[in-house]
Amino acid sequence: MIPSRKIVLTIPIVIILGLLVGLLVDTSFLKDYALYVSMLVVYPMMVGLKIREIVNIKYIKLIYISLIINFIFIPVFSYLLGISFLHNNPELFAGLAIIALLPTGTMTVGFTMLAKGNIPASVQLSVVGLLAGAILAPWYLLFMVGQYIPIDLWQISQTIIMVIFVPLIAGLITYFLLMKKMTERSFIEKIKPKLPGFTTYGMIYIIFTSISVNATKIIADWHVLLLAVSVLLIFYVVIFSVSYFVGKRFFQKSDTISLVYGTALRNLSIALGLSVTTFGTDAAFMVALCFLFQQQFAILFSKFINRSPREDIHVNV
Repeated sequence: MIPSRKIVLTIPIVIILGLLVGLLVDTSFLKDYALYVSMLVVYPMMVGLKIREIVNIKYIKLIYISLIINFIFIPVFSYLLGISFLHNNPELFAGLAIIALLPTGTMTVGFTMLAKGNIPASVQLSVVGLLAGAILAPWYLLFMVGQYIPIDLWQISQTIIMVIFVPLIAGLITYFLLMKKMTERSFIEKIKPKLPGFTTYGMIYIIFTSISVNATKIIADWHVLLLAVSVLLIFYVVIFSVSYFVGKRFFQKSDTISLVYGTALRNLSIALGLSVTTFGTDAAFMVALCFLFQQQFAILFSKFINRSPREDIHVNV
């Protein structure tokens, strides 16, 4: 799965292609399939998910603090950022709000492993954060952007059910059926490494769609692009910094790494699907731009944290 291995290069190439194709061809028909592709993007993430990972209280303090950051600090900060810079661009504001409400990305655990963090804690933060975001997102969106853009709570809830909970149930069923035919070890060695690749192809489709549909507008309103990029740069700098300093204050190094990646990384694949099907292509465009920042910030943090003074790293298994 070459795109998943070269994601840092793939995303800018897809964005450039989206701009070029969108200037020459009407790609609006691609939006009709965005919801179904979004479901397929999320489905591989759910295969192999274990319910016991949600209810394990071993890392309860880490979970509490991650929930405070994810569902109090980040939404409040994003709201202030939105009303300060995006009040004249309500769909971009909606895109920022969706980004703020869906924590943990597909690579959260992978980056935690790369940075030598607490992997089991990272898995639990990912599951808890995703489910909490799915439940809270409609109400938060109503409060954050309801005065700027019409919010249909039922439509948003339906979209979340389709994009998150249907793939969740399908993933649990798939894993149950696989375990009847193979061992856990075989699943981890043969099936699990292939799953991120399928997610990547789906994300490429949605990114290409959101960029190509907006190509003419992006070129005509280049200052809006500059504004969106500036807001997202501030967003990522602040949340990475806050998560790191909070983690450093309360936890050892391995747990700090898990906290940072469990809060600063956002679930862009789900955010893309939700934004393009609920708020339109401008909101999806805002989310798509995050791909220019998120992975690069995650890599930089991994290098930074492992250059800091040596501490004992305890990865609980």
